[in-house]
Amino acid sequence: MVKDFVRSLAEAAQLPAVWLSSRERPLDAWTHEERARAESTLQTAGALLLRGFETPSLASFQQFAESFGHALLDYEFASTPRTSLTNGVYTSTEYPAHQRIPLHNEQSYTRSWPMKIWFYCERAAEDGGETPIADSRAIYRAIPTSIRDRFVERGLRYVRNYGGGLDVPWQQVFGTEDTGEVERICDARGIACEWKGDGELRTREHAQAVARHPRTDAWVWFNQAHLFHVSALAADVRESLLEVVDEEDLPRNVYYGDGAPIEDALLAEIRQVLDRHKVVFPWQSGDVLMLDNMLVAHAREPFRGPRQVRVAMAEPYSK
Repeated sequence: MVKDFVRSLAEAAQLPAVWLSSRERPLDAWTHEERARAESTLQTAGALLLRGFETPSLASFQQFAESFGHALLDYEFASTPRTSLTNGVYTSTEYPAHQRIPLHNEQSYTRSWPMKIWFYCERAAEDGGETPIADSRAIYRAIPTSIRDRFVERGLRYVRNYGGGLDVPWQQVFGTEDTGEVERICDARGIACEWKGDGELRTREHAQAVARHPRTDAWVWFNQAHLFHVSALAADVRESLLEVVDEEDLPRNVYYGDGAPIEDALLAEIRQVLDRHKVVFPWQSGDVLMLDNMLVAHAREPFRGPRQVRVAMAEPYSK
């Protein structure tokens, strides 16, 4: 009988570690020892690609993710559109196929996030559609010290204006149409909320620029300033938006924690660091990618043709 084996590409400074199966076997039938080995590999490599296993359905993917001992999480405080497929399993971000999604750690714009995230490639795109990843520890070390220290010292303030035809409606994000319930949720999470004259919602949330992994003690670059900041928009889109709304009413933006603007040039330098650390591998239908969400960031490349990548998250952590 040919044994399954682990081949770690981390030694070559590449991600992910790869676990190949040379025979078809159900992914949701792993033993306790195999799951422990996967956990150990995840804490060193940060990303584990499972290839060649039998994943016949969303249910088996769900059962595999749940087998690591944590209930799957609902997609709370949605910053992007997704669709729930079954208990704890969602579509990947439903942005247009031509749009690239930059590297980011899931929910790193908040002070609570999932420690684990799984991607299941039910159907690979005809062309493109990869899920690039990058080591957040290496990014932390590569960010110039002067920039990193400035972000750490001042922290970040994320500002969101929901709905208005420009962003996800607050009713969808908070899962309720009760304004009182929204206020209770925000208060419990330390988020400042403000109802504007048109009945729409604005929130302000302070969050970290870096974080320390609770198990490995590794420092990681852990924020979404490069995504939320208005400079992430194409120049023509940015100009068009600012012609119709004031800066404070932009769908999303980010400032230093004291409310001062973040310099475009610093964010451009951070984006360059992220791009240099990006690792891209082609999906094969049936692949499962398992990430430690603090150790490894993920992204999405543009694609052509149908693409079905499913997502599950677990093990909530609050700073």
